[in-house]
Order: sequence, then C-alpha cells, then structure tokens
Amino acid sequence: MHTAPNTGRSHTVGLRTDGTVVAVGWDKDGQCAVAGWADVVFVAAGWRRTLGVRASGTVLAAGRAREGACQVDGWEEIVAAAAGDWHSVGLRADGTVAAVGNNRRGQCEVSGWRGITSVSAGYLHTVAVTGTGRVLAAGDRSAGVAEVLDWRDVAAVSAGSHHTAGVDSRGRVLAAGDNSRGQCDTASWRDVVAVAAGSTHTLGLRADGTVLAAGNNDGGRCDVAGWHVRAR
Repeated sequence: MHTAPNTGRSHTVGLRTDGTVVAVGWDKDGQCAVAGWADVVFVAAGWRRTLGVRASGTVLAAGRAREGACQVDGWEEIVAAAAGDWHSVGLRADGTVAAVGNNRRGQCEVSGWRGITSVSAGYLHTVAVTGTGRVLAAGDRSAGVAEVLDWRDVAAVSAGSHHTAGVDSRGRVLAAGDNSRGQCDTASWRDVVAVAAGSTHTLGLRADGTVLAAGNNDGGRCDVAGWHVRAR
C-alpha cells in the first residue's frame, strides 16, 4: 500500500506548478500515461492507478480498469481524491464523498457521509475525517473500521493496507487494526502534525521536523532517526 497520496506500490507521480503531471515507474496498466493531463491541482496514486483532480472539479484516471476504479468520468466538484489498491474515493466541495471500484468489503459504501474534510483509502477500507473531528470508516473490519468510530478531535487520518492511523488536535497519534508488525505502537508519540500509514508501518511527522516510525523495518523503511523535514 502506498504511504503518501502521490506514491503507488511501484510508481511515483509528480504535480508541476503549471498543472501538468509526470509519472515514473512500473507502467504495465498505463498508470504512468499522464503526459497529456493539464489544469490538475491534486494527484493520488494507487497500486496500478493514478488519479488527478482538475481545477474544474472533474477527475482524470489512468491505469487498471478491471475493477472499475478508473470510472470517475461523471464525478464533479471534487477537491481531493484517494486511491486505494482496488478502489478510488473522491471528496466533493460540499463535504460528501464518492467511491468506485472493488466493493467486496463495503469500502465504497460512503454515499451517506456528510461534513467530510479529508479522505484516505487503504487496501479494502476507506476512512474520513469530519469537520467536527470525528472519523467515519467503511470496509474491512480487520483494518480497524469499528475502532476509529470512537476517535475524537482528529485532525487527519491515513489508511494503510490493514490498519488506520490518525493524529488528534493535541498531536497524539491513534492507530487501530492489524498490529502484527507493531505498526500500531504509536501511543507514546507526541507533538505530531501529520501521519502516514503504509502496508505494515506507520510514520509520524513532529512539529519540530523530526520523524517517528513504527512497524515493519524490512528494507530500512523505519530508519528515519536522522530525518528533519520541513512541514508544509
């Protein structure tokens, strides 16, 4: 599972200041075929798919079509998007949410959501934050979709493959779902301003620019001790 909106499992997407898009990496399903895109203000990358939100609120998609996750032609007034492994999610300007693609665990059952400010898509689940700091979730229960409903004062969430991470207004990090590699061991984290959930690890960016990591360290993915990142 990707750890940021513009990184898929095997390809990376970049948004230029002029609204055009670049992509590199694995292109078996055409997920890097974005050279003709224009007026794009937001990008997201899934497993074999790339999404681009235009300034007009419409959405572009490139990549694997089999599960229907690229069927975004009818979407309008979209301000942000999230690409899971098998489904795509769009956040409308009015705070409602659209979803297409694989729905075998109910991860696309978001039509009743209201007041949403951000969305994130995982392997088989979708999570969102409301304007009041509540979290809504749909899909695979093993990813913590029941537990996150009890979270309060949440500022942002991130959906990993089988777990969910969130940061609250006080800078504490919450996590629920699969913890087989310790990816949910974040209870002691403080002063965090952003989180990212990967397949089996979790990252947290502190206000001072340092980075925390928990979970699977195969390939050194948690070796962030010397990082100092400027928060946007």
